[in-house]
Amino acid sequence: MGYRDPNNDHDHAEHPHWGDFKHRSYHEHDTSTSQASSSAAPTPTTATSDPPPSTTSTTSSTSPSPSSIWNLVESFTGQSFFNGFTFWDETVDGGDPTHGLVDYVGYQTAQDLGLVSINQQQHAVISVSTAAINSTVSRPSIRISTTRTFTGGLIIADIYHMPTGCGTWPSFWTCGPNWPQGGEIDIIEGIHQASINTASIHTNPGCYMPANYGASGSLLTQPPTGLDCSAADTNDAGCGLIASGQNTYGAGFNTAGGGVYAMQWDETGIYSFFFPRGTTPADITSGYPNPSSWGEPVGAWPASTCNPYQFFYNHVAIFDTTLCGDWAGAAWYGTPLGQSQNCAQITGYSDCNSYVTANGSAFAQAYWEIASVALYQKAGQGA
Repeated sequence: MGYRDPNNDHDHAEHPHWGDFKHRSYHEHDTSTSQASSSAAPTPTTATSDPPPSTTSTTSSTSPSPSSIWNLVESFTGQSFFNGFTFWDETVDGGDPTHGLVDYVGYQTAQDLGLVSINQQQHAVISVSTAAINSTVSRPSIRISTTRTFTGGLIIADIYHMPTGCGTWPSFWTCGPNWPQGGEIDIIEGIHQASINTASIHTNPGCYMPANYGASGSLLTQPPTGLDCSAADTNDAGCGLIASGQNTYGAGFNTAGGGVYAMQWDETGIYSFFFPRGTTPADITSGYPNPSSWGEPVGAWPASTCNPYQFFYNHVAIFDTTLCGDWAGAAWYGTPLGQSQNCAQITGYSDCNSYVTANGSAFAQAYWEIASVALYQKAGQGA
Protein backbone atom coordinates (compact mmCIF):
# COMPACT_ATOMS: atom_id res chain seq x y z
CA MET A 1 0.00 0.00 0.00
CA GLY A 2 2.29 2.63 -1.36
CA TYR A 3 2.73 5.99 0.26
CA ARG A 4 1.84 9.36 -1.25
CA ASP A 5 3.47 12.44 0.22
CA PRO A 6 1.12 14.35 2.59
CA ASN A 7 1.24 17.51 0.50
CA ASN A 8 2.00 16.15 -2.95
CA ASP A 9 0.38 12.95 -4.05
CA HIS A 10 3.00 12.43 -6.76
CA ASP A 11 6.08 12.72 -4.53
CA HIS A 12 7.25 9.95 -2.21
CA ALA A 13 10.57 11.29 -1.09
CA GLU A 14 9.85 13.00 2.20
CA HIS A 15 7.79 10.43 4.07
CA PRO A 16 9.07 8.23 6.92
CA HIS A 17 9.23 4.48 6.45
CA TRP A 18 5.61 3.68 7.26
CA GLY A 19 5.78 0.57 5.12
CA ASP A 20 7.96 -1.03 7.77
CA PHE A 21 4.78 -1.33 9.83
CA LYS A 22 1.97 -1.49 7.29
CA HIS A 23 2.79 -4.51 5.30
CA ARG A 24 3.58 -7.16 7.90
CA SER A 25 0.20 -8.61 7.15
CA TYR A 26 -0.13 -12.25 8.02
CA HIS A 27 1.44 -15.64 8.60
CA GLU A 28 5.18 -15.04 8.92
CA HIS A 29 6.82 -14.20 12.26
CA ASP A 30 10.39 -14.69 11.03
CA THR A 31 11.51 -11.31 9.71
CA SER A 32 15.19 -12.13 9.39
CA THR A 33 15.14 -11.74 5.63
CA SER A 34 12.83 -8.74 5.54
CA GLN A 35 13.89 -5.23 4.65
CA ALA A 36 11.51 -3.98 7.33
CA SER A 37 12.31 -3.11 10.92
CA SER A 38 11.98 -5.59 13.78
CA SER A 39 8.91 -3.83 15.20
CA ALA A 40 6.52 -6.02 13.24
CA ALA A 41 2.95 -6.31 14.37
CA PRO A 42 1.95 -9.83 15.44
CA THR A 43 0.63 -12.23 12.84
CA PRO A 44 -3.16 -12.52 12.68
CA THR A 45 -4.43 -15.91 13.73
CA THR A 46 -7.73 -17.63 13.13
CA ALA A 47 -9.42 -16.80 16.41
CA THR A 48 -12.44 -18.68 17.71
CA SER A 49 -14.55 -15.67 16.75
CA ASP A 50 -13.79 -16.16 13.04
CA PRO A 51 -16.56 -17.49 10.79
CA PRO A 52 -16.55 -21.25 10.16
CA PRO A 53 -14.45 -22.49 7.24
CA SER A 54 -16.33 -22.62 3.98
CA THR A 55 -17.38 -26.03 2.77
CA THR A 56 -18.91 -24.84 -0.47
CA SER A 57 -16.85 -22.07 -2.01
CA THR A 58 -13.77 -24.00 -3.15
CA THR A 59 -14.16 -25.34 -6.68
CA SER A 60 -10.62 -26.33 -7.62
CA SER A 61 -11.87 -29.38 -9.53
CA THR A 62 -13.77 -27.23 -12.00
CA SER A 63 -12.58 -27.78 -15.57
CA PRO A 64 -11.80 -24.70 -17.64
CA SER A 65 -14.07 -23.69 -20.45
CA PRO A 66 -12.61 -24.03 -23.95
CA SER A 67 -12.59 -20.22 -23.98
CA SER A 68 -10.69 -19.82 -20.72
CA ILE A 69 -7.41 -21.12 -19.34
CA TRP A 70 -8.39 -19.94 -15.84
CA ASN A 71 -9.92 -22.36 -13.31
CA LEU A 72 -12.12 -21.05 -10.49
CA VAL A 73 -10.51 -22.13 -7.21
CA GLU A 74 -12.54 -20.10 -4.71
CA SER A 75 -15.52 -17.78 -4.77
CA PHE A 76 -16.59 -15.47 -1.96
CA THR A 77 -20.23 -14.49 -2.31
CA GLY A 78 -23.60 -14.37 -0.58
CA GLN A 79 -24.17 -15.79 2.88
CA SER A 80 -20.85 -17.67 2.84
CA PHE A 81 -18.78 -14.61 1.85
CA PHE A 82 -16.92 -14.30 5.16
CA ASN A 83 -16.28 -18.04 5.57
CA GLY A 84 -13.06 -17.88 3.58
CA PHE A 85 -11.62 -14.89 5.45
CA THR A 86 -9.70 -14.44 8.68
CA PHE A 87 -10.44 -11.36 10.76
CA TRP A 88 -7.58 -9.33 12.21
CA ASP A 89 -8.46 -9.13 15.92
CA GLU A 90 -6.56 -6.51 17.86
CA THR A 91 -6.90 -8.50 21.09
CA VAL A 92 -5.00 -11.37 19.45
CA ASP A 93 -2.97 -9.83 16.64
CA GLY A 94 -2.08 -6.40 18.02
CA GLY A 95 -2.89 -2.93 16.78
CA ASP A 96 -3.13 -1.57 13.26
CA PRO A 97 0.33 -1.84 11.66
CA THR A 98 -0.21 1.58 10.04
CA HIS A 99 -0.94 3.27 13.38
CA GLY A 100 -4.45 4.22 12.39
CA LEU A 101 -7.08 5.33 14.88
CA VAL A 102 -8.91 2.02 14.53
CA ASP A 103 -9.53 -1.03 16.65
CA TYR A 104 -9.69 -4.03 14.33
CA VAL A 105 -12.22 -6.47 15.77
CA GLY A 106 -12.83 -10.18 15.33
CA TYR A 107 -15.78 -11.73 13.56
CA GLN A 108 -18.10 -12.14 16.54
CA THR A 109 -17.48 -8.60 17.78
CA ALA A 110 -17.93 -7.29 14.25
CA GLN A 111 -21.31 -9.01 14.08
CA ASP A 112 -22.33 -7.72 17.51
CA LEU A 113 -21.43 -4.15 16.50
CA GLY A 114 -23.15 -4.44 13.13
CA LEU A 115 -19.90 -3.91 11.21
CA VAL A 116 -20.30 -6.95 8.95
CA SER A 117 -23.47 -8.21 7.33
CA ILE A 118 -25.01 -9.64 4.18
CA ASN A 119 -27.63 -7.27 2.78
CA GLN A 120 -30.85 -8.01 0.88
CA GLN A 121 -28.93 -8.07 -2.40
CA GLN A 122 -26.70 -10.81 -0.89
CA HIS A 123 -23.75 -8.41 -0.94
CA ALA A 124 -21.20 -8.37 1.88
CA VAL A 125 -21.12 -5.08 3.79
CA ILE A 126 -18.00 -4.18 5.80
CA SER A 127 -18.27 -0.99 7.84
CA VAL A 128 -16.48 1.36 10.20
CA SER A 129 -18.25 2.11 13.48
CA THR A 130 -20.21 5.37 13.53
CA ALA A 131 -20.81 5.22 17.29
CA ALA A 132 -19.63 7.93 19.66
CA ILE A 133 -16.19 7.26 21.14
CA ASN A 134 -13.98 9.19 23.52
CA SER A 135 -10.40 10.28 23.08
CA THR A 136 -8.99 7.25 24.93
CA VAL A 137 -10.21 4.65 22.42
CA SER A 138 -10.03 4.00 18.69
CA ARG A 139 -12.91 3.57 16.27
CA PRO A 140 -13.83 -0.10 15.62
CA SER A 141 -13.12 -1.24 12.07
CA ILE A 142 -12.44 -4.34 9.98
CA ARG A 143 -9.42 -5.92 8.32
CA ILE A 144 -9.91 -9.34 6.72
CA SER A 145 -7.56 -11.57 4.74
CA THR A 146 -8.24 -14.73 2.78
CA THR A 147 -7.51 -17.99 4.53
CA ARG A 148 -6.25 -19.35 1.22
CA THR A 149 -2.80 -18.32 0.03
CA PHE A 150 -1.96 -18.25 -3.65
CA THR A 151 1.01 -17.81 -5.97
CA GLY A 152 -0.22 -16.55 -9.27
CA GLY A 153 -3.85 -16.11 -10.16
CA LEU A 154 -6.63 -13.89 -11.40
CA ILE A 155 -8.67 -12.16 -8.71
CA ILE A 156 -11.89 -10.42 -9.70
CA ALA A 157 -13.89 -8.28 -7.27
CA ASP A 158 -17.36 -6.93 -8.03
CA ILE A 159 -17.71 -3.90 -5.73
CA TYR A 160 -20.72 -1.60 -5.44
CA HIS A 161 -19.44 0.77 -2.76
CA MET A 162 -16.12 1.56 -1.11
CA PRO A 163 -15.22 3.66 1.95
CA THR A 164 -14.79 7.37 1.37
CA GLY A 165 -14.51 10.60 3.35
CA CYS A 166 -11.91 12.61 5.22
CA GLY A 167 -9.85 10.41 7.51
CA THR A 168 -10.44 7.17 5.60
CA TRP A 169 -7.74 4.96 4.11
CA PRO A 170 -9.34 1.87 2.53
CA SER A 171 -7.45 -0.77 0.59
CA PHE A 172 -7.97 -3.94 -1.41
CA TRP A 173 -4.60 -5.60 -1.87
CA THR A 174 -2.60 -8.82 -1.79
CA CYS A 175 0.55 -9.47 0.19
CA GLY A 176 3.13 -12.19 0.75
CA PRO A 177 5.25 -13.13 3.78
CA ASN A 178 8.18 -11.20 5.23
CA TRP A 179 7.30 -7.90 3.59
CA PRO A 180 8.64 -6.85 1.14
CA GLN A 181 10.29 -10.19 0.34
CA GLY A 182 7.04 -11.88 -0.69
CA GLY A 183 5.83 -8.79 -2.51
CA GLU A 184 2.69 -6.68 -2.35
CA ILE A 185 0.10 -5.79 -5.00
CA ASP A 186 -2.25 -2.88 -4.31
CA ILE A 187 -5.42 -3.14 -6.41
CA ILE A 188 -7.45 -0.33 -4.80
CA GLU A 189 -5.97 2.31 -2.52
CA GLY A 190 -6.41 5.94 -1.63
CA ILE A 191 -7.32 8.33 1.16
CA HIS A 192 -9.85 10.97 2.17
CA GLN A 193 -12.03 12.27 -0.68
CA ALA A 194 -9.83 11.11 -3.55
CA SER A 195 -11.66 10.18 -6.76
CA ILE A 196 -8.84 8.49 -8.69
CA ASN A 197 -7.41 5.10 -7.80
CA THR A 198 -3.74 4.15 -7.60
CA ALA A 199 -2.45 0.62 -8.17
CA SER A 200 1.08 -0.25 -7.12
CA ILE A 201 3.53 -3.01 -6.27
CA HIS A 202 6.25 -3.21 -3.61
CA THR A 203 9.13 -5.69 -3.75
CA ASN A 204 12.63 -6.63 -2.75
CA PRO A 205 15.40 -4.88 -4.76
CA GLY A 206 15.71 -5.92 -8.40
CA CYS A 207 12.17 -5.41 -9.69
CA TYR A 208 11.59 -2.57 -12.17
CA MET A 209 9.01 -1.30 -14.64
CA PRO A 210 10.12 -0.81 -18.25
CA ALA A 211 9.77 2.69 -19.68
CA ASN A 212 7.12 1.35 -22.06
CA TYR A 213 5.11 -0.57 -19.50
CA GLY A 214 2.00 -1.00 -21.64
CA ALA A 215 -0.83 0.38 -19.51
CA SER A 216 -3.19 3.35 -19.58
CA GLY A 217 -2.26 4.49 -16.07
CA SER A 218 0.32 7.23 -15.55
CA LEU A 219 3.34 6.93 -13.29
CA LEU A 220 2.76 8.10 -9.74
CA THR A 221 6.38 9.20 -9.48
CA GLN A 222 8.48 10.29 -12.46
CA PRO A 223 11.42 8.19 -13.73
CA PRO A 224 13.83 6.91 -12.78
CA THR A 225 12.43 6.53 -9.24
CA GLY A 226 8.94 5.79 -10.49
CA LEU A 227 10.15 2.73 -12.40
CA ASP A 228 11.90 1.18 -9.38
CA CYS A 229 9.53 -1.10 -7.44
CA SER A 230 11.90 -1.87 -4.57
CA ALA A 231 10.58 -0.81 -1.19
CA ALA A 232 14.14 -0.31 0.05
CA ASP A 233 15.11 1.91 -2.88
CA THR A 234 11.97 4.07 -2.83
CA ASN A 235 11.39 4.78 0.86
CA ASP A 236 8.81 1.95 0.83
CA ALA A 237 6.78 3.54 -1.98
CA GLY A 238 7.30 0.90 -4.67
CA CYS A 239 6.04 1.79 -8.15
CA GLY A 240 2.50 2.99 -8.69
CA LEU A 241 0.23 3.86 -11.59
CA ILE A 242 -2.60 6.40 -11.46
CA ALA A 243 -5.87 5.33 -13.07
CA SER A 244 -6.63 7.11 -16.31
CA GLY A 245 -10.20 8.15 -15.45
CA GLN A 246 -12.30 9.77 -12.75
CA ASN A 247 -14.71 7.76 -10.60
CA THR A 248 -12.27 4.90 -10.17
CA TYR A 249 -12.23 5.53 -6.42
CA GLY A 250 -14.31 7.14 -3.67
CA ALA A 251 -17.64 8.96 -3.87
CA GLY A 252 -17.67 9.10 -7.66
CA PHE A 253 -17.09 5.36 -7.86
CA ASN A 254 -19.98 4.82 -5.44
CA THR A 255 -22.38 7.17 -7.23
CA ALA A 256 -21.71 5.35 -10.50
CA GLY A 257 -22.60 2.03 -8.90
CA GLY A 258 -19.01 0.91 -8.46
CA GLY A 259 -17.56 -1.61 -10.84
CA VAL A 260 -15.30 -4.60 -11.24
CA TYR A 261 -11.60 -4.60 -10.36
CA ALA A 262 -9.38 -7.42 -11.57
CA MET A 263 -5.74 -8.32 -11.01
CA GLN A 264 -3.95 -10.81 -13.26
CA TRP A 265 -0.73 -12.44 -12.02
CA ASP A 266 0.94 -15.00 -14.24
CA GLU A 267 4.17 -15.78 -16.08
CA THR A 268 3.79 -12.66 -18.24
CA GLY A 269 3.65 -10.24 -15.31
CA ILE A 270 1.11 -8.47 -13.12
CA TYR A 271 -1.77 -6.40 -14.52
CA SER A 272 -4.70 -4.47 -13.07
CA PHE A 273 -8.02 -3.72 -14.76
CA PHE A 274 -11.11 -1.68 -13.94
CA PHE A 275 -14.55 -1.95 -15.52
CA PRO A 276 -17.15 0.65 -14.48
CA ARG A 277 -20.64 -0.65 -13.72
CA GLY A 278 -22.33 -1.72 -16.93
CA THR A 279 -19.11 -2.38 -18.85
CA THR A 280 -18.03 -5.71 -17.37
CA PRO A 281 -16.87 -8.13 -20.11
CA ALA A 282 -19.25 -10.99 -20.77
CA ASP A 283 -16.52 -13.55 -20.13
CA ILE A 284 -16.27 -12.32 -16.52
CA THR A 285 -20.01 -12.52 -15.91
CA SER A 286 -20.13 -15.98 -17.48
CA GLY A 287 -17.42 -17.26 -15.14
CA TYR A 288 -14.87 -17.93 -17.89
CA PRO A 289 -12.59 -14.89 -17.79
CA ASN A 290 -10.26 -14.16 -20.68
CA PRO A 291 -7.97 -11.24 -19.77
CA SER A 292 -6.33 -11.30 -23.19
CA SER A 293 -9.58 -9.91 -24.61
CA TRP A 294 -9.96 -7.04 -22.12
CA GLY A 295 -7.80 -4.49 -23.88
CA GLU A 296 -5.14 -2.30 -22.32
CA PRO A 297 -4.81 -2.68 -18.54
CA VAL A 298 -4.80 0.25 -16.14
CA GLY A 299 -1.62 -1.04 -14.51
CA ALA A 300 1.13 -3.28 -15.89
CA TRP A 301 4.34 -4.65 -14.39
CA PRO A 302 5.72 -6.96 -17.10
CA ALA A 303 7.80 -10.04 -16.35
CA SER A 304 10.57 -8.77 -18.64
CA THR A 305 11.87 -6.51 -15.86
CA CYS A 306 10.27 -8.07 -12.76
CA ASN A 307 9.97 -11.84 -12.35
CA PRO A 308 6.42 -12.33 -11.03
CA TYR A 309 7.26 -15.56 -9.21
CA GLN A 310 10.61 -14.45 -7.77
CA PHE A 311 9.31 -11.24 -6.23
CA PHE A 312 5.76 -12.37 -5.41
CA TYR A 313 4.57 -15.58 -3.72
CA ASN A 314 2.20 -17.01 -1.10
CA HIS A 315 -0.19 -14.07 -1.11
CA VAL A 316 -3.42 -13.48 0.74
CA ALA A 317 -6.04 -10.98 -0.44
CA ILE A 318 -6.97 -8.26 2.06
CA PHE A 319 -9.78 -5.75 2.54
CA ASP A 320 -9.28 -3.15 5.23
CA THR A 321 -10.33 0.33 6.26
CA THR A 322 -8.08 2.26 8.57
CA LEU A 323 -8.48 5.86 9.70
CA CYS A 324 -5.76 8.51 9.85
CA GLY A 325 -2.49 6.68 10.51
CA ASP A 326 0.80 6.92 8.68
CA TRP A 327 -0.65 8.11 5.38
CA ALA A 328 -4.13 9.58 5.86
CA GLY A 329 -3.13 11.23 9.12
CA ALA A 330 0.06 12.67 7.69
CA ALA A 331 -1.79 13.87 4.57
CA TRP A 332 -4.49 15.84 6.43
CA TYR A 333 -3.23 19.03 4.77
CA GLY A 334 -2.63 17.37 1.40
CA THR A 335 -4.93 17.04 -1.59
CA PRO A 336 -5.15 13.43 -2.81
CA LEU A 337 -5.85 12.60 -6.43
CA GLY A 338 -9.06 14.32 -7.53
CA GLN A 339 -9.59 16.21 -4.25
CA SER A 340 -9.60 20.01 -4.55
CA GLN A 341 -9.35 21.06 -0.88
CA ASN A 342 -7.47 19.49 1.99
CA CYS A 343 -9.35 17.85 4.83
CA ALA A 344 -8.43 20.55 7.32
CA GLN A 345 -10.30 23.01 5.09
CA ILE A 346 -13.21 20.64 4.47
CA THR A 347 -13.78 19.64 8.10
CA GLY A 348 -12.52 22.62 10.08
CA TYR A 349 -10.37 20.29 12.21
CA SER A 350 -6.63 20.82 12.48
CA ASP A 351 -5.76 17.12 12.68
CA CYS A 352 -7.17 13.80 11.57
CA ASN A 353 -7.42 12.07 14.94
CA SER A 354 -9.51 14.84 16.50
CA TYR A 355 -11.95 14.71 13.60
CA VAL A 356 -12.28 10.92 13.67
CA THR A 357 -12.83 10.86 17.43
CA ALA A 358 -15.49 13.58 17.47
CA ASN A 359 -17.51 12.73 14.37
CA GLY A 360 -18.75 9.16 14.24
CA SER A 361 -21.62 10.05 11.93
CA ALA A 362 -19.09 11.30 9.36
CA PHE A 363 -18.22 7.67 8.61
CA ALA A 364 -21.63 6.57 7.38
CA GLN A 365 -20.08 6.22 3.90
CA ALA A 366 -16.98 4.40 5.15
CA TYR A 367 -18.12 0.94 4.11
CA TRP A 368 -17.42 -1.70 1.49
CA GLU A 369 -20.32 -3.33 -0.35
CA ILE A 370 -19.01 -6.34 -2.25
CA ALA A 371 -21.11 -8.56 -4.48
CA SER A 372 -18.39 -11.15 -5.00
CA VAL A 373 -14.71 -11.94 -5.08
CA ALA A 374 -13.49 -14.78 -7.29
CA LEU A 375 -10.01 -16.31 -7.43
CA TYR A 376 -8.97 -18.17 -10.57
CA GLN A 377 -5.69 -19.92 -11.32
CA LYS A 378 -4.05 -21.53 -14.31
CA ALA A 379 -2.93 -25.14 -14.22
CA GLY A 380 0.36 -25.28 -12.33
CA GLN A 381 -0.21 -22.17 -10.24
CA GLY A 382 -0.27 -23.04 -6.56
CA ALA A 383 -0.81 -21.89 -3.03
